[in-house]
Amino acid sequence: MSDKPVTLAAVTGAHGVTGEVRLKLLGEGYEALKPHKSFNEGSLTLTKLRSDNKGGAIARFAEVADRTAAEQLRGTALAVSRENLPALDEGEFYFSDLLDLAVVTDTGEEVGRVCAVENFGATDIVEIEKPDGKKFMAPLTAQAVPRWDASQLVINPDFIG
Repeated sequence: MSDKPVTLAAVTGAHGVTGEVRLKLLGEGYEALKPHKSFNEGSLTLTKLRSDNKGGAIARFAEVADRTAAEQLRGTALAVSRENLPALDEGEFYFSDLLDLAVVTDTGEEVGRVCAVENFGATDIVEIEKPDGKKFMAPLTAQAVPRWDASQLVINPDFIG
């Protein structure tokens, strides 16, 4: 779909005093990070990774020498090039594929742009920002979103908030 990097995790803060960081995982768990040794176009080199046994991970990067440097990474997204990820099966996508897509109805009426994609457990949800700045959410189901491609997401008008 795109050549945009795909974010797999984000640094939430320092862990200990030796430069390790806590990670919020955005993909398939910490095992999905293991094949990647370099993040953010080579600016961070992974040297150690382990599960925190709470759904996140603890990582060490070669470029981070102490707790102060680790704290400075708080909020940093860890992204890899799409070409370094496994091929997607039919119907699969990365949330980043949907971000900033134009949203239209099946008649072509402009609705807004996708500003976020979430999953709170039941199904994926797209958050859409209208031109007036108001936002609404719609489930990413065939009934609410009958189709989408690299240029736009089509939404059923019954789901426009």
